[in-house]
Amino acid sequence: MVSRVRVWLNRTYAENVFFMDQLRRNPSDRAVEIHATHGDADSPVLAAADTADLEPEGLSPAAYVEYALDQCQRRGIDVFVPRLHQSAIVAHRADFKAVGTALLAPPPEAVAVFEDKVIAYEAVQAIGVPVPLWWRVRSADELVAAVEELEAGGHKACFKPASGAGGVGFRIVTRAPFSMTQLTGFPSPYVSLDLVVEALRQSDEPVDWIVMPRLEQPEVSVDCLTGPDNRVRLAIGRTKNGRRRGFTLNEQWLEPARRLAEGFGLHYLSNIQFRMFGDEPVLMDVNTRPAGGLHQLSLCGVNAPWAAVQLALGEDPGDVAPPFLGQDYTVVSGPRPLRAVSLPQQRVEAEPQLLAAPVDSVGFAAQVLPL
Repeated sequence: MVSRVRVWLNRTYAENVFFMDQLRRNPSDRAVEIHATHGDADSPVLAAADTADLEPEGLSPAAYVEYALDQCQRRGIDVFVPRLHQSAIVAHRADFKAVGTALLAPPPEAVAVFEDKVIAYEAVQAIGVPVPLWWRVRSADELVAAVEELEAGGHKACFKPASGAGGVGFRIVTRAPFSMTQLTGFPSPYVSLDLVVEALRQSDEPVDWIVMPRLEQPEVSVDCLTGPDNRVRLAIGRTKNGRRRGFTLNEQWLEPARRLAEGFGLHYLSNIQFRMFGDEPVLMDVNTRPAGGLHQLSLCGVNAPWAAVQLALGEDPGDVAPPFLGQDYTVVSGPRPLRAVSLPQQRVEAEPQLLAAPVDSVGFAAQVLPL
C-alpha cells in the first residue's frame, strides 16, 4: 500500500486553495493530506486544509525557521512549500531533510538572485535574456533624473520596490497635478511626480525603488517545473491581455524562461513573467515560488502541483507536456467557506461559548471561466 503524502503550505495566497485541490485530485489517486498555516484566521487556505494552525506573529526569519522545523517534525510533513521567509528556510534544507521533510523550493543561491530586482536584471542580462531599461533610485533627485531620461525617450515611467512581490508598491508616474480627477471613480496606480518628490523629501524613511518604462501587453507568465538536475520538465505560458487570458507554447516566451530556470537552478515550481518593450519581449519579474494562477494550467490537462510534489519526493514525473491548450478564459471570484473558530491559538478561555458559534462568513478565491 502506498503511503499518504503530507504537504504543508505556509502563509500563502488565497488562490492556492486550488493548488491544494489539485494535489488531492492527483492522477495516481495517492492520498494527500494538507497542513496549512497563516497569520489570518479567515484565510481560505486554512479552511481548505486537513489540519491548520495560526502562525505566531513577529518572529524573526531565524525564529521562523525553528518554528517551521517544529511544525514539520510534529506534523510529519513530507513536502514543505514555503512562501513566507523562503530565503531563510531554504538555507536550512539539510535541517529539514534531517526531520524527513523535502523543501519544494529552489536552492538559496537562486532565491537570493531574484529577491532583488536590480541584482536579478544584472544577472539575467549576463546570460543574454533581454530586460527593460531600469534605474535604481534611493532619492528624489535620482527619481527625477530617471523619469526625465525615460520621458525623453518617449516612454512612460513607473516604479516599484526593488524587493517585493505581488505588485505591491507599483505606481505609474504622471506629470498631471493632483486634482478632483483622482478623487472620482476607482483608485488609480497613477501618481503625480510632484507629489512623489515632495513625499520623498519630507520623509526620513529610505526608499529602494527600481524605475523602468511601463511595459506593454501581452503579459506572459511562464510556469516552469525544473528538477534538481536543472532540467526543465514543464514550461507553459499563460497570456494576459486585458481581461482575456490564454495559453501559449511560443518559443519567444518559453526559450528565455527555460534558459533562466536551467541557468539559475530554479528548482521545482517557478514563474517567469515577460512583457513587451517595443517589439521585443523582455523579462519583467521572476518568482521563485508557485504562481497564484498556477492552477489555471488544469485547463490544459496539466496537474503541475502534483508533478512538483513527485519531484520533491524523488519520484521523477518525466517531461510534463500539455495534452492540449485550453481555450481563452477570464477570471472571476467565487465563495469559499471559512474555517470554524477552532484553531488552538484562537481559543478564548474566558468565553468558551464563542467557540461553538457558527461562522456565517465566506472567503473568496479566483476561479476561471471560458470567455
